[in-house]
Amino acid sequence: MAPSRGRWRPLGLDEVVITGGFWAALQRLNATEMIEHCEAWVERMGWSGNFDAAAEGRLPAARRGREFSDSEVYKLLEAMSWEVARTADAALESRLRALTARVAAAQEPDGYISTMFGRPGQAPRYSDLQWGHELYCMGHLIQAGVARGRTAGSDDLLVRVAVAAADHICATFGNGGNLGICGHPEVEVALAELARFTGDHRYLDQARLFIERRGHGTLGDIELGAAYFQDDVPVRDATTLSGHAVRALYLAAGAADVAVEDGDDDLLATVASQVLTTLARRTYVTGGMGAHHEGESFGLDWELPPDRAYSETCAGVGSIMVNQRLLLATGDPRHADAVERTLYNVIATSPAADGHSFYYTNTLQQRVPGRTPDPDHASPRASSSLRAPWFEVSCCPTNVTRTVASLAAYVASVDDEGVQLHQYAPTTIRAVISGGRAVRLRVATEYPMDGRIVVTVEEGPVEAWALTLRIPAWAEGATITAGGATRPAGPGYATVERAFTPGEVVVLNLPVAARWTWPDPRVDAVRGQVAVERGPVVLALESVDLGADVGSALVRTNEPPVERDGQVLVPIATTFPEEGHWPFGPAPRVPTLSDEHLVPLVAYHDWAQRGPSTMRVWIPVAGR
Repeated sequence: MAPSRGRWRPLGLDEVVITGGFWAALQRLNATEMIEHCEAWVERMGWSGNFDAAAEGRLPAARRGREFSDSEVYKLLEAMSWEVARTADAALESRLRALTARVAAAQEPDGYISTMFGRPGQAPRYSDLQWGHELYCMGHLIQAGVARGRTAGSDDLLVRVAVAAADHICATFGNGGNLGICGHPEVEVALAELARFTGDHRYLDQARLFIERRGHGTLGDIELGAAYFQDDVPVRDATTLSGHAVRALYLAAGAADVAVEDGDDDLLATVASQVLTTLARRTYVTGGMGAHHEGESFGLDWELPPDRAYSETCAGVGSIMVNQRLLLATGDPRHADAVERTLYNVIATSPAADGHSFYYTNTLQQRVPGRTPDPDHASPRASSSLRAPWFEVSCCPTNVTRTVASLAAYVASVDDEGVQLHQYAPTTIRAVISGGRAVRLRVATEYPMDGRIVVTVEEGPVEAWALTLRIPAWAEGATITAGGATRPAGPGYATVERAFTPGEVVVLNLPVAARWTWPDPRVDAVRGQVAVERGPVVLALESVDLGADVGSALVRTNEPPVERDGQVLVPIATTFPEEGHWPFGPAPRVPTLSDEHLVPLVAYHDWAQRGPSTMRVWIPVAGR
């Protein structure tokens, strides 16, 4: 993402390198296991082979997978492109080129590409815009092409394939052409990014056309309602995100891109308001979005049942996409907070410790221990009770790989006055601010385990410039030390503006300590319950640690959670209600409680890494 205007400009993968800590470990896992795991599975499922079948005239008989399976190959190509740029891995580069060649061989002379439609024996092109996902798939192809172009240059086969596909889309769906839209938004954000990369405004104009056409019932009605497609209300008239969560978030990201590039302040303000309202009313404490399994959709305001949370991993990716765009456009720290929360508690939760299985959905309460899935078979259900090696619909693993490979892009930004740090990890940062002035920073930290962040200015202008650091909303009592003076730093952004000398250090201290988190009383499903967070990390209670089903747990909150030997412990008792023939009636007797004892909690992103368990994030409070 490289917006041409806005409050801040992001720094790219060639300017920010994550050198250690939590995110470097996940990037290593991505590089050594996750990407290759996804490669193997798209091959095994026949999804990459679909392109060979298309080129060789073996369709439709030889085709495998759902109508959108092409997109998983494209997201994998995007992940590989970012990863090659990050590591210069020659073997991965070779595999990337080989897979690109297979995709390119299936492209039609006019730029159209799909293994599902348009060939003899298949449905005609764009004959099922509701469900066919043709534009959605090509959107992911275009994003892969942009990733490759930004890291390897425009003279590359994947870039040429992506540009040809985009040219076909503009020729087919531009003014005077097909007035349809895709049932699954995605092409909008892709076209906007391609416009930024190529400088060709046609692609941005087409993205705008798709956005403005939406909300007028173009796709028709379905059992789930037109809101499922975000086709019930025009984008400019909506007040919150609704319907299918991933679709809504991708559409919002595309609308934000168009608003920024065209200087459409009204559209930008509308999207920002929709997202902030969604964060305030329709988002789980983990940052997850999507309360309904039916339609993979948002619930109503305050409808956030923990045990029925859908909270799709792809929706987490979409939330990060749109919030990062709004952060850069507006400078509102709430968007950076949302990115951080979602990274630690949705994206990091999805992959297993070995990188060979993933969560598609992210429940906040597991009522029965899950069953270990067969490592050799794709799960037919998104809501599998433990991480699965693959899914019949496997959009989430490839989405995680492309996000993790490009994590450095979320760390820092620049403007004319200086550098801004949004996400904290051990990093090296190179930037150029106004007047061609070079800045070089080194960040040392053990965040999120520890809240001390040390920024060393290794190079900078001789005159004053601004170093800006984000203070998360939870970090009451933070301090910042610069030039020998320490001052409090409230939530938001804190700026140190001075003429830094080489080697000078700025220290941000965030109060990373375990804390109770209470729900808004309008969230009926968790009234009378409490969660525990430590810094940006949500914690969970597992039966592995409790020694009993977590459904029997009550927690006492008279004192703060205890931190001991790297663990967070809370006082838990278990309750044993009397059995009855009917679960309703007069006021129940006070239940018998076990002796209270301190029980360790686990980071939510690590839950079920030790095997099947019951788990809950929200714990009922004793005596409430």
